[in-house]
Amino acid sequence: METEDIKIANETAEAVASERPIAPIVVSAGAAADTAPEPPSEQLSLTPASEISAEDAAQAELRAILEAIVYVTDEPLTAAQIADALGEPRDKINRLLEELVEEYSRPHHGLTVREVAGGYKMSTKPEHHEAIRRFVKRLQPPLKLSMAALETLAVIAYKQPVTAPEIMEIRGVQGAGVLKTLLDRKLITTAGRKNVMGRPILYKTTKEFLVQFGLKDLSELPTLKEFEEIRNMALGEETAAPVPEEGEAAGQKPAE
Repeated sequence: METEDIKIANETAEAVASERPIAPIVVSAGAAADTAPEPPSEQLSLTPASEISAEDAAQAELRAILEAIVYVTDEPLTAAQIADALGEPRDKINRLLEELVEEYSRPHHGLTVREVAGGYKMSTKPEHHEAIRRFVKRLQPPLKLSMAALETLAVIAYKQPVTAPEIMEIRGVQGAGVLKTLLDRKLITTAGRKNVMGRPILYKTTKEFLVQFGLKDLSELPTLKEFEEIRNMALGEETAAPVPEEGEAAGQKPAE
């Protein structure tokens, strides 16, 4: 009897146990975040940082263009002139020019951008002028060329190969002595004869010309004004009076 009661009690306990509810599993917020699926990449929108980066790149490119423009022009340019030429707002150009002025005012730059006669111009810093003069004077051979020689050299450099009569036509004066000087300095050389009546000699610049003027090739030719500035620094003075070459003052005819 007792054994049967125990059996009934065990069966009752098992039945009760089978009906006991299962305790829920609690997942922490951190774990839920770790296991949550990531949204597809196409649902991600562009961040403001990427938009700002693109705008900054455009501004940097425009500023670089302004820097190049100020560098290559001989005369000071106003913000209005540059803005109209580029089709950009004047206030934007003015702001970027002011940034260039500030940037080039820092001591690690040898050049400066400053306002001159109402416009902007790039030039060497005054505190470096004496060092530049000393450097140019020590160049071998010295770059002491007259204005006539510079003009003739510029014509040959830009028009080469060119004949003496063609040089005379462009300059308006005879210059046989000038050509001899440039030949002696090894800045120019002959380049055969032109196939026209009289077969005049053709002239061109030399490798020595590139070396003396610090040019990689003829695509880097400076302007005539830059030729003059180099000449003035070589003479150690701000302005130099033209010195006629031998033969030009005497009215000799150019070599043909």
